[in-house]
Parts: sequence; structure tokens; C-alpha cells
Amino acid sequence: MDTSGPHTVADISLAESGERRVAWARSRMPALAELRANAEAEKPLAGQRVAGCLHVTKETAVLVETLAAAGAEISWSGCNPLSTQDDVAAWLAREGYGVHAWHGQDTEEFYQCIDRTLELRPTLTLDDGADLIYRVHSRFPELAERIIGGTEETTTGVHRLRAMAVAGELLYPVIAVNDAATKWDFDNVHGTGQSTLDGIIRATSVLLAGKNFVIAGYGHCGMGLAVRARGMGANVIVTEVDPLPALRALMDGFRVMRMDEAAVIGDIFCTATGMKDVIVGRHFDLMKDGAIVCNTGHYDCEINIPDIESKADGFHAVRENNEAFLMPDGRTIYLLARGRLVNLAAAEGHPSEVMDMSFANQFLALCLLASEGGNYENRVYDISVEQDSELAALKLETTGVTIDELTPEQIAYGSDFSFGT
Repeated sequence: MDTSGPHTVADISLAESGERRVAWARSRMPALAELRANAEAEKPLAGQRVAGCLHVTKETAVLVETLAAAGAEISWSGCNPLSTQDDVAAWLAREGYGVHAWHGQDTEEFYQCIDRTLELRPTLTLDDGADLIYRVHSRFPELAERIIGGTEETTTGVHRLRAMAVAGELLYPVIAVNDAATKWDFDNVHGTGQSTLDGIIRATSVLLAGKNFVIAGYGHCGMGLAVRARGMGANVIVTEVDPLPALRALMDGFRVMRMDEAAVIGDIFCTATGMKDVIVGRHFDLMKDGAIVCNTGHYDCEINIPDIESKADGFHAVRENNEAFLMPDGRTIYLLARGRLVNLAAAEGHPSEVMDMSFANQFLALCLLASEGGNYENRVYDISVEQDSELAALKLETTGVTIDELTPEQIAYGSDFSFGT
């Protein structure tokens, strides 16, 4: 462990490798690059101290350097014990950022790293899963007095924060970046869909064609995963608790059933719900010999790992991020990435191109809080429709795509309620 400076990383000597990875990500994130170019001159975050708790990946490093270019002081930790890219963390440390993260942390180390970021006494927070925000509220509530506001990157975190706001316990305003159309319609659908399959294939090298692929949850993430699994030849089965997404999955051409039924016929299982105990002991009892189980939700509680551990006679590593659990009746069930989000633990997370929009939203939201957050109430705010539209236009522009514009006559027609047949 390298603690030679204001950082805690696995090995600072990995920085050169991290530099190459960050350069690649930077080349694929043109919208954020344009925002950075403007921010370097205007310094919209001058004087701000940003504590971040978000996967330490090459894309996150581009966001960190953009926040710094805008004038912010940075302190960072990872938001999952298995998602940190150690060479990227090393590069951030070498560049002088206060980063506290390494791959393979235990739970105590994970929260110690969050606590280290809070030594910065932040004025703004950036979160993925709300662990940092909840840490402020539960352990260091005095810090909230100085915090103008925060942002939240993922569905699980937004659910936690909305519950805190309803309970009257949220101590500062938070912008739900996850709920922006330019985030969840792209990052969650296209990013999660592609990177989850990437993680499963890296951990197993299994052929997807012809397999019964069971997806728990048909929100944006489950939807994106279902489409891509079908595209690779899998027979997709969806399980749900909400009738609306269940009906949507059915109309999209997927089989829909209860997990108790799917457990008998599934070859690959992936949870994408944000809820605990989606796959539990009775499901493991029903699974085929050779079944593969993984999770792409934020927390590892979607799969009840103590249940399978208690039922198995033993388990061993097959390959990296792939463990075989030997059941008493001779079956073997394979658990990927210890139930952590497989797209980051076993792969590299979402492609840079889609994170370009998500992190542009993070940057814009923090700039908005820096300028106007003092006037906000202690609740969860959505990204404005105007920001969504402007960011989508910027992304199109940076990719060289142009679209039509309404004529004055069409604009007038659109607001003329008297026009009929």
C-alpha cells in the first residue's frame, strides 16, 4: 500500500499504465472536454472543495481533472470495494489528487477511505450509491453545515436519498444526476447492457447463444441488458415485482415469470433491481448444475451470498471473479465477482463514450450548486429539461451529427390550439 503522499493507493508505480488508460478515455469524451475548455477560463468551481465517492475508473479520472480545471480542490474514494482500477488511482495520486482507493478493500477499509475524503471538509459532494452522503449524516453531521449540496450518480443512491428527504433527515440539497434522460436512457441502458455482458464473458468465457438468460428487474439497466443478451443469441427471461415493467418486458418479446419458476430453467442469472434478497436459498436449491449467478446492481445484497455459502459443501476459485460452489447433491453453481456489480468488478465498467454524458451532467450539476445551491431546500432535485436538451445537443455536435430545426411556421403551428381538421 502506498501512503507516501496525501493519498492511499495500491501501488504508485502503476501510474504510467493509468496515464495511458486515462488518455484513451479522454479521447472518447468530447462533451466533457468542451465543458473543461470553458471551465479553465471561467473557473466556476473556484474555492469549492469536492469530496467524491465514485468508481475510480479511467472515465472518473477525466471527470476529476475537469473539476480541478474548474477550480475545485478534490478528494476521492471508490464507491465499491472491487471497482477501483489501481493504475488509474495511481495516476490520480501522482498528479496530486487526494485519492483513497484500491481494488479488493474489505468493508472497514472502504469506509475508512470515505472518511479520509471527508477530512477535506467539503463544500460539495459527489456520490454513487449515497454511501458518502449517508456517512456525513450518520457520523459527521457537523460537516453538513458547510456543504452547499451534492449530486448522486445511480438509481440505488437516489432511492436512499429520496427516502431520507421524505423522512425529513436530508441535511443538504442533492441533485439526482441518475434521473436525467441523458444519463439513464444512455448510461443505464447502453452502458450497463454492454459492460455487464463484458464482465460475464471475461469471468466465464461462456457462450451466450442458446442459453436461458434470466434478468431480475426490467428498469433501464435490465432493459439494456435484455436487448443485448438477446442480440447475442440468448433466450431472455425477465422476473419483476412491478406489473408495468413486467408488461413492458412481455410486449418487448421476452418471457416473464417468477424467479421461483426461472430458477429451474435458467443457465445465467443477473440481478438488476437495487433490492436485497432477489436470489436466495430456495432458488439455489432449484438451479441447474452449472448455473452462473451474478449481479449488476450497486450493492451485493441482491444475491444472498450467506445462503449459498451455508448450503454448499465448499467453494473454490475457478478463475478470476468466478467461484464454484459445490452443492451436496453434486451440482456446481458459479458466482461471479462475489455478487458485486459484475460490469465493474470483472470488466472495466461503462464505455467512455456513454460516461461522457453522465459525467458532463455531474460537472454541470456541481457548477449549478456552487452558484445557486444556497437557495435550495434540503431535498432531492432533478436535472432540468433544459440541461438535458443542451447536453444532448452538445453530444450530437461533438460527434458530428446535425439534426433538423423547426421553421417559424412549424413553431407557430405547435402552439396554435385553434388549428384542427
